[in-house]
Amino acid sequence: MLKVTGFLSLLLLFACQSKNKILYKKYTWPLNITAPDAEKKPFELVHHGDTIIDNYHWMNGFFYKNADSGKVLDYLHAENKYADTMMAGTKNLQKLLYTEMKSRIKENDESVPVYKNGYYYYKRVEEGKDYFVYCRKKETLKAREEILLDVNKLAEGHKFFLTGGFSVSPDNRLLIYAVDTVSRRQYNIYVKDLITGQLLTDIVTDAEGYAVWANDNQTFYYLEKNKVTLLSEKVKRHKLGTSSANDVVVYEEKDNTNYIGLYKSMSEQFIFITSENTLSSETRMIRASEPDDQFKVFAPREKNVLYTVEQQNDYFLILTNKEAINFKVVSCSLNNTGIKNWKDYIAHREDVLIEEILPFQNHLVISERKNGLLQMQIRRLSDSSVHYLDFGEPAYTARLAGNVEYKAKVVRFNYTSLTTPNSVFDYDMDSKDKKLKKEQEIVGGYHKEEYITERAFATAADGAKIPISLVYKKGIPKDGTSPCLLYGYGSYGNSLDASFNSNRLSLLNRGFIFAIAHIRGGQEMGRKWYEQGKMLHKKNSFTDFIICAEYLIREKYTSKDHLYSNGASAGGLLMGAVINLRPDLWHGVAVGVPFVDVIGTMSDPNIPLTTNEYDEWGNPANKEAYFYMKSYSPYENIKAMEYPNILVTSGLYDSQVQYFEPAKWVAKIRDYKTDKNVLIFKTNMAAGHGGASGRFKYLEEVALQYAYFLSLEGIAN
Repeated sequence: MLKVTGFLSLLLLFACQSKNKILYKKYTWPLNITAPDAEKKPFELVHHGDTIIDNYHWMNGFFYKNADSGKVLDYLHAENKYADTMMAGTKNLQKLLYTEMKSRIKENDESVPVYKNGYYYYKRVEEGKDYFVYCRKKETLKAREEILLDVNKLAEGHKFFLTGGFSVSPDNRLLIYAVDTVSRRQYNIYVKDLITGQLLTDIVTDAEGYAVWANDNQTFYYLEKNKVTLLSEKVKRHKLGTSSANDVVVYEEKDNTNYIGLYKSMSEQFIFITSENTLSSETRMIRASEPDDQFKVFAPREKNVLYTVEQQNDYFLILTNKEAINFKVVSCSLNNTGIKNWKDYIAHREDVLIEEILPFQNHLVISERKNGLLQMQIRRLSDSSVHYLDFGEPAYTARLAGNVEYKAKVVRFNYTSLTTPNSVFDYDMDSKDKKLKKEQEIVGGYHKEEYITERAFATAADGAKIPISLVYKKGIPKDGTSPCLLYGYGSYGNSLDASFNSNRLSLLNRGFIFAIAHIRGGQEMGRKWYEQGKMLHKKNSFTDFIICAEYLIREKYTSKDHLYSNGASAGGLLMGAVINLRPDLWHGVAVGVPFVDVIGTMSDPNIPLTTNEYDEWGNPANKEAYFYMKSYSPYENIKAMEYPNILVTSGLYDSQVQYFEPAKWVAKIRDYKTDKNVLIFKTNMAAGHGGASGRFKYLEEVALQYAYFLSLEGIAN
């Protein structure tokens, strides 16, 4: 009887494999392959009488261009060779995954046109090409197409090429655009005459990737970056036809913990300069019609007061957290802008976070968050009526986008969920008529009804309810045998809203469950959610993620042998922390451009972004902050124990998390780990924080990550 049952089970297994085209086969990692052994050169870092020995500090050498530069590159190349050797048996699977993901993308495609100042602007892509072609048509979509910029031609001969900051002058004649060819987010700004097709001689270097036009069509403002720290420290004014060397500094930020920014009001009547950190902010302004005026302070910065400004008709609207942790909207006249003149316009609510306001001439749109979900409030000025858009799914993302006409009565927003492809809607704020302008086409077919999306809650030790968004294919067993990928971030107040990703189908169709842990440090459940996951409360982010993992195991979505996790950048910090705390929970972990050397990086003000981050993590000069950061920093807390399988990816020219953080972290784990699990480290030698440029190149890294998970799970095709 046992033999018959076993034979029947085998038949059923092969039948299931045939039906779902999934082949289960244990991947055999190459044997007798020696991982790179990084040299140790002890370096002392001392704070408050406490000494940390960093054996791999020499890996900073390429960043500082010192004598160790060549040795650093040799080590990274050795790690890349080791990674390629270890993953050699997955090459066909990687190619299959790449082809599969690429085949879902419509190669000849076009964005929904945006109308502004007499023209319809849009971008399109052509089959076989990596970059966008930016176009416009005058007054009607039936008019002749004008090609503003063909990025494919501009990118020829470059290993990396990124454009941004597209801005057309008020008279529709001139185009500003920015180019980064290194992936350090240090842009050159160019100006193109759209009538003649020629570039002007005006070129700005070492800038942020955007600029703002004044209304005279001759002046623009931009942010100049420090070449070492990459911080934007100055706002400059450029006059066409003059040398950028003579550009006037209109504002210089003296506080290196602040970020500065630049934008134009929706009405295009004012230009604003912002300076802010996570605790306080300050705005300066001029009328866009008076470009030579001196910027004046809107309201002086106050400790623990954040505010942003917009103009609506004859008054300003201010979104602020002053006496309102979840933010409120206040107003003031155009001539009396100080805080004492602010009057409540939309009151603070304990259960609603106001994230954004968008003023039109006759309407106001407010993007809010309640119970972890986004909602949009529409206010009509003529009668003060208020209504909300209804989205009708348990987990989704709805964001304002493409709104540039102040006098419009239609608001545009993007909508997506874990099962709904990215969609663009136009909503008439008077008639309440909602029109789908475009839904992302999944080439080869996609049937939403074949997938299930859920929203669950895990309970933390302090009683906090941590939301989890899930998606999986119908028929997936919930008996602990299904593989599950748990994703997280949890920093800077960035909320991980549920959205569609066609690449993810390659996992879902092979039996994976995908889950997002909406942990503290994000802002999904309001401003307090963020504040409970930063500075001296940062460990809540890590324990929240672990609680979510334990929930998925307890509820039999998966088990320890089938649970995987993924995070990048500050999400890489999350991954590094949780595998130190609970290495037993994960079968495999993929970590991208990870911020893992918290003490080392936060102790060096020459490293880009360090000083701006003091209000997020803490300043090591503060004793309490130092010892708290040291207690969770992934690099400092590596110890002799068994670690899960780990895949780490990085970019040599990363401007946000320098390549040496993951390099040092991997070297130290190799030295300490007591297991035989696989640790692979791959550096893209021609890219930075965002990975490879181009439309499809990034899919190679996704294919590598997916092949890693599938191989660990024993899925061979």
